[in-house]
Amino acid sequence: MLGLELVVLLGAAVLAGNVLAQRLGVAPPVVLLALGALLGLVPAVRQTQLPPEVVLLLFLPVLLYWESLTTSSREIRSNLRGIVLMSTLLVILTAWAVAAAGHALGLPWGPAWVLGAAVAPTDATAVGALARALPRRQVTVLRAESLVNDGTALVIFGLAVGLTVGEEDLTVPHVGALFLLAYGGGAAVGLAVAWVNMNLRRRLQDPLLGNLVMILAPFTAYLLAELIHASGVLAVVVSGLIMAQVAPRLIRAEHRRQALAFWPLATFIINATLFVLVGVELHYALRHMSRPDLTDALMAIGVVSVVLVVVRFAFLFGSAYLIRALDRRPEQRLRRMSNRARTVSGFAGFRGAVSLAVALSVPEILDSGAPFPNRDFIVFVTSGVIVVTLVGQGLLLPGVVRWARLPRDTSVEEEELLAETRAAEEALEALPRLAADLGTSPEVAQWLRQEYEAQLAAVRARGTGADGDLALLHNRHYTALRLALIAHKRGTVVRLRDEQRIDDTVLRRLQTTLDYEEVRLAGTEVE
Repeated sequence: MLGLELVVLLGAAVLAGNVLAQRLGVAPPVVLLALGALLGLVPAVRQTQLPPEVVLLLFLPVLLYWESLTTSSREIRSNLRGIVLMSTLLVILTAWAVAAAGHALGLPWGPAWVLGAAVAPTDATAVGALARALPRRQVTVLRAESLVNDGTALVIFGLAVGLTVGEEDLTVPHVGALFLLAYGGGAAVGLAVAWVNMNLRRRLQDPLLGNLVMILAPFTAYLLAELIHASGVLAVVVSGLIMAQVAPRLIRAEHRRQALAFWPLATFIINATLFVLVGVELHYALRHMSRPDLTDALMAIGVVSVVLVVVRFAFLFGSAYLIRALDRRPEQRLRRMSNRARTVSGFAGFRGAVSLAVALSVPEILDSGAPFPNRDFIVFVTSGVIVVTLVGQGLLLPGVVRWARLPRDTSVEEEELLAETRAAEEALEALPRLAADLGTSPEVAQWLRQEYEAQLAAVRARGTGADGDLALLHNRHYTALRLALIAHKRGTVVRLRDEQRIDDTVLRRLQTTLDYEEVRLAGTEVE
């Protein structure tokens, strides 16, 4: 029964944590971590250990795929150089700096590099949960960095573990081949999975089957990449980015509507559950530490946390000024970021469940049969660093954002207004031709023209900020009246069901139609 009890406890913790975070005005991961630590006090829960494969093989592909589907490909292309540098060179430098600090604290070089690889990558789910208030460009760069840097960290981790257990030979050609296989193989697998996905989605009419293909895609990409020892992370990300580009032309409306109902809820539950489980894992790591080791580990947590922040800030500022010195093109100058904005990005380097999964993946024994050196120390320090970055930096970030006084990013609203206006204008231009092709009666065409002209007038008025504009008022009155009529129709249908004049099946069908209409109207209502 422990499995079922754990599911209920985790679900209750996710619900309570998010409600409490909203009331306190605190980032949800901070509260979820605290609740996870409290859950760890329960004896039955305390015995639970999070298997690393649950994160790496079950949770991570889903989260990475959805992040890839909802990340701006245009912003990634515009900031590709910075993203590549942060997801490769910054990860390597961070792993080296942490390894040097760990070695100075008494760790052998092998375990020190394992610790460095575990805490080097930022976490996509943590960034998405804690950095939403930032401008679109910064959020995109941070998310893209955290989507790709896991692949670099996992290559470093594999090398470090291999060296420690005696399976790897550290030579430049060998390391270069591993990185080439990780990135080249991962990208190739992601491309292949996306191609298969596109062809299947083009042929499948049933939305349930189409979305089953969508669910299988990230797991397939990750599994195939891991089978050839490539980066499963990069395979999932590449597959998701490609599908994000082709989906608007390929995916049918019914498929898309069903996916948008499923994926946000699934990723929300998985994301929140991971933060709770990180808090629970603290107790597991703590139980395996002796008192002297615990003192050393607490000191290591503080040192490693400082090293992470220092290296990130040094890289962000150093690379920026180096690029400015080498690249003086006018378009590069337009892409420059202020030092205040760069400071905000420095505080947004959160670590999360991926780091913990990497630490838990450390084998327990060497080839000789001896225990892996300092494994419990690595797991505990990694857990502590995750807590420090999520809680410490998560609580500091809102204040840093206020200090930075970043200009409000209105690009999304402006582009949305442009798209709505242009779409309505071109629809009105095409209306006579389409009506003639379809043989539509002039009365119906005129009715549609009036409706589209009213919508276009409301959109234009919203763009000028004229809240008192007559077109806006008419749009609000129209929407309010339509919503009131839908509510009245729903009440009538429910009453007929209660009077047993219609069956529940009929009620559900009509209710679905009314719900879709209500959601559409509520979504287009002008505030």
